Amino acid sequence: MRTVKPTTAALATALTAAVAGAAGIAAGRFASDAALKASPGRPLPTEPRLTVHATAAGRIALTRALASRRPGVYGLRGDGSHAVVGPLLTATPTPDTPGTPHTADTVVRRLERVTHGTLEPGDKVWLTPGVHIGDPRAALGLDHADVGVPGELGVLPAWFVPAARDTWVITVHGLGATREHPMNVMDFLHSRQFPVLGLAYRGDAGAPRSPDGLNHLGETEWRDLDAAIRFAVRHGAERVVLHGWSTGATMALRAAERSALRDRISGLVLDSPVLDWETTLRALATARRTPGALLPLAVRAAQGRTGLGGDRVQRAADPARLRVPTLVLHGPDDAVAPWGPARRLADRRPDLVTLHTVHDAPHGAMWNADPAGYEEALRRFFTPLM
Repeated sequence: MRTVKPTTAALATALTAAVAGAAGIAAGRFASDAALKASPGRPLPTEPRLTVHATAAGRIALTRALASRRPGVYGLRGDGSHAVVGPLLTATPTPDTPGTPHTADTVVRRLERVTHGTLEPGDKVWLTPGVHIGDPRAALGLDHADVGVPGELGVLPAWFVPAARDTWVITVHGLGATREHPMNVMDFLHSRQFPVLGLAYRGDAGAPRSPDGLNHLGETEWRDLDAAIRFAVRHGAERVVLHGWSTGATMALRAAERSALRDRISGLVLDSPVLDWETTLRALATARRTPGALLPLAVRAAQGRTGLGGDRVQRAADPARLRVPTLVLHGPDDAVAPWGPARRLADRRPDLVTLHTVHDAPHGAMWNADPAGYEEALRRFFTPLM
């Protein structure tokens, strides 16, 4: 039999297809990194960089943008600096605003305090939900203990703020944040005499790394929250309320369904919950300027790298599986975790789920946009659980 040799054109076509396939896989992996390698304490790609134009007399002028015009109170982070900015004072500085140039390209906000470093004209900064830095004693003047929670990968650092009640609140942050973020509500919880366990989990500073170095959007991380529940019960908690942000809210839902101690969970507080991981991944990849044609590759890459996908991921958010009172704090302006699934969860379980809608708030910043309204929703939710 005569062997037919492939033509040069056929070889070139095959080589081009192979290269294109490999490039597509690499592009999908890079796009999926926006969610799977989100660094704690670093901004998500949806958060724009702003420029400091001037600071003076309790005011700060920032680049005029949708982000800089958000209502409420935010942290302002830069490389080596942290400050707290309050409400918008003027959309455009007036000529008599001391130290702030009169330009249509800036907005002026109240500068509440500079907590670390300095702010200079020209500095690049971004808004963050994290108003506090440090630990509960340094940031809030609350006595606390640094404790170690035994987890499946090793010891997990946590802050324990003691109080009189036997119902503990376990706080767990989400994408792009650290355990400093839940300090936004720690004063409120302490004033109601709830002990608080502020957890750091796999991938956080001082905590073990995930074996593959990736975020699993709550699908494996929930086991660290389960370890915190065991720790709380072992140290005197009769019941626990899980308060999670973003993927931390996803972890709370997983724990409420799967934990061997789920009967000790008396309530869930879900802030900006990630209930549709594919949409969240697409949003973060899009913010990285990933072309639309590559977004399906990013989803498939995430599935292959983490095992995400299928009914087992979705079922934790199944309204039929909820067993405890749940407060959802979310809003339609969240560009990372869509509001629709949270609203449907509330609509299908009005017997257990209360939805507190917050407008003009980015992902994980429901408290920041309206601290008083947020804490009033918490007060109403926690009163029956006291």
